[in-house]
Amino acid sequence: MKAIKVKQPGGADQLQVVDYEKPTPKDGELLIKVMAAAVNRTDIVNRQKSSGYLKNPILGVEVAGIVESAGAGTKTSVGTRVMGLVNGGGYAEYVVMPDDRAIEIPENLSFEEAAAIPEVFLTAYQTLFWIGQLQAGETVLIHAGGSGVGTAAIQLAKQLGQAKVITTAGSNEKLEVCRSLGADVCINYKEQNFDEEVLKETNNQGVDLILDFVGSSYWDKNYASIKVDGRWVLIGILGGAVIEKLNLMDLMLKRIQLTGTLLTPRSDEYKAELTTDFFSKTKELFRHNKLRPIIDCVYPLNQIQQAHEHMESNRNIGKIVLKVD
Repeated sequence: MKAIKVKQPGGADQLQVVDYEKPTPKDGELLIKVMAAAVNRTDIVNRQKSSGYLKNPILGVEVAGIVESAGAGTKTSVGTRVMGLVNGGGYAEYVVMPDDRAIEIPENLSFEEAAAIPEVFLTAYQTLFWIGQLQAGETVLIHAGGSGVGTAAIQLAKQLGQAKVITTAGSNEKLEVCRSLGADVCINYKEQNFDEEVLKETNNQGVDLILDFVGSSYWDKNYASIKVDGRWVLIGILGGAVIEKLNLMDLMLKRIQLTGTLLTPRSDEYKAELTTDFFSKTKELFRHNKLRPIIDCVYPLNQIQQAHEHMESNRNIGKIVLKVD
């Protein structure tokens, strides 16, 4: 089969198409004929570092495709269209997927649309509800609103959380998409101080929950934006990982709950439980187009270098998808 491997840790030019042995499903696993996969920040981390999250030499953590064969003890039938998280190996013509993570694709979604769902929607769902404990009527600040996770989080916060959504992005084009997905307040962080705008919108109280993709460069403004007893979930460090002269008393004075999380390194059991809970609450919303994946562009598998470069340029609105078949 054709697959994408990394020659050596580094830039997008280290990605190459190779011939690789087709995997065999073990007990509890499905062999998926991959029709589409998607690009994620975690793929870039694994490409750049020899000590990334994954042991699999092939990148890719989410796919959509058709079940070709199944190991013992599985429940999903051969021929079923499925999407879901995999432990690496998604950038290939075939991949194995744990049966308890396979989500049957609603009839109204294409393979490309389905491949754009698992990683970002599961990350957003985990962050908003499992960790962030978002409640109806609360206000949430979602950074990087035009990203894959951002576009998913805005929809989930409105459709499941009945929350007020404030979001930030770096262009008016991205903010228009955020607004179309239900965001109540859209802030261009290149033109406005988002903390000042947040306080205006919350009567100087701040938000109940922050989804933070940025890290250190947003620390002071995020602190100003969060209310007393607020929850702050760190899911990315695009703006740096080190905070100079951090005063822990600041967190104590506002009684802030600060949590860091990553989805990809989580256990198989955690991902299966998250998948089951998520889809039980969202499948009808996907079927009726009340939740929808946002796709920026689709590349063929052999243009994987261009796909990674496009993500690293931060130009995309929503997901970057690979058409494999």
